[in-house]
Order: sequence, then structure tokens, then C-alpha cells
Amino acid sequence: MSDDATTMTTADSAHPCLSCGACCASFRVDFAVYEMQAMGGTVPDGLALDVNGSTCRMRGTEQVPIRCAALTGQVGQQVACSIYELRPAPCREFSAGDYACHKARARHGLAPLEEGLIL
Repeated sequence: MSDDATTMTTADSAHPCLSCGACCASFRVDFAVYEMQAMGGTVPDGLALDVNGSTCRMRGTEQVPIRCAALTGQVGQQVACSIYELRPAPCREFSAGDYACHKARARHGLAPLEEGLIL
């Protein structure tokens, strides 16, 4: 997911990420504490845990099974990120259709996507 990507809305319902969510239910999401709202960033304070004073982790990605607390809907059917515009850097940098995407989709029994999809 890139910074220059457009916001995923119901108007974008044809985009495969809106029916997937596998990445949000497969990987731990760690990011700099400076991305938290309390530190001047955008990530809502209640959705992350302190890891070590300089790193935070999205709630739900610290446990197994993994499922980010910001993910709504059912993986593989219809999903959304409740903080899409406020999401941390690892989520912004995730690329639909790359190796990690294929790996996450496979964990949830979903077919791989084409590389280079833009959100």
C-alpha cells in the first residue's frame, strides 16, 4: 500500500484488497512510537501497544491468530481498514500482489493477485 494511493471506499469495491484483508490477519505490525497520535502522528493511541519505548505494535497483531484491531469484515469476503487514512508506515508500504501478499493470501486459502496493483 503506497502513500500516493487513493483511499479505499465502497466506490473502489472492485479492488481485490477490499475482499481480502489477509495481510491484516497474517503479519505483526510494528512501527515507530512517533506514529502514535500522542506523539504527533496519526495512529489512534488505543489501537497500539508499546513494545519497548521506541516501537509500537498494532493491537491484534501481537497474538495468534493474528488479526489487526483496525480490520473490519471477514477475510476473503469483504473487509476494510477502520483507520485507512491514519494507518502506520508498514501498512502504507505493503504492496498488493508482491511476495508477502501472496504468502498472506495463501495462509487464508486465497489465490495470488497480480503484481503492481495500486490501491
